[in-house]
Amino acid sequence: MTEATTRTHSLRHATRTRVSLRRDRSNAFGWLLASPYVIGLTLFSILPLAYAVYESLQPSTSLSGGNAFVAAFTDFRLIPALVNVGTYMAIYLPIMVVGTVVLALLVDVQQRRFGVFIRLVYVLPGVITGSASVLLWYLMLEPKTSPFGPVLNLIGFHSNSDMFIGRNLPVLFALMAFATGFGQWVVVLHGSLQSISGDVLEAAKIDGANDLQTALQIKVPLIAKYISYMLVLSFAGALQIFAEPLILDTIANVGGATWSINQLGLYFAFNNGDFASAAALSLVLLVACLIVAVLTIRKGGLFNTEVTE
Repeated sequence: MTEATTRTHSLRHATRTRVSLRRDRSNAFGWLLASPYVIGLTLFSILPLAYAVYESLQPSTSLSGGNAFVAAFTDFRLIPALVNVGTYMAIYLPIMVVGTVVLALLVDVQQRRFGVFIRLVYVLPGVITGSASVLLWYLMLEPKTSPFGPVLNLIGFHSNSDMFIGRNLPVLFALMAFATGFGQWVVVLHGSLQSISGDVLEAAKIDGANDLQTALQIKVPLIAKYISYMLVLSFAGALQIFAEPLILDTIANVGGATWSINQLGLYFAFNNGDFASAAALSLVLLVACLIVAVLTIRKGGLFNTEVTE
């Protein structure tokens, strides 16, 4: 009996040892796979964030040693920059969210006819992004160089000064951002629509729902988490708009060096030599993005699973 008991304990101990070794190897392999991301996150997010916090606590040269946050918030250029970015976001975000959802639903309905082709067409504008996109849009909208010059002249745009003026910039930037960004989100949302069970759609059809009712009452609620994800990233990108106004100010002399909030931060750092105020402004943008992200994720249930639901 004693020998049998000893053998049983030995087998249990060996089994636990093998399971423990297997778990340790699995954990080590997981950390190995995650290490590039962890290293990148540390080098390009955590450390810069820590340095920005440290820098924002230093005296501001704009206020002769005063608080950097006070210097940033009392600067006379901040309110115009907020108005510019707010106007741009008010135009861009509804167009981006509503337009992308509508296009994704249309592709889903017509996917048997030309789904693959139309998805490719939607993605192509996103191939040209950043500064190249701004230059392309400038050439297309400049009445004297654009192939659409006759059309632009017909609607009242005869020269560079007619098109690229301050009040037109939020609309132009919204069109640029939508054209370069909507295609990839159409593909993402179309993929999420493919995950909807055919039984659910068939049940809606049997209940008498037409295509519009199915889209609004069945499909959109089921992909709400993906829409919220798109909204979070679009909001963060729009709030931090930088390249478009900077390049357009350089080539068309419109908007100014502090049109956007990020441009104002650049001006603080490299024109005024006030790195503390620039860091403070960047932290404010980060906090604004985090607040919107948390609220949107909680409302849209981005990280909900079947268990939590």
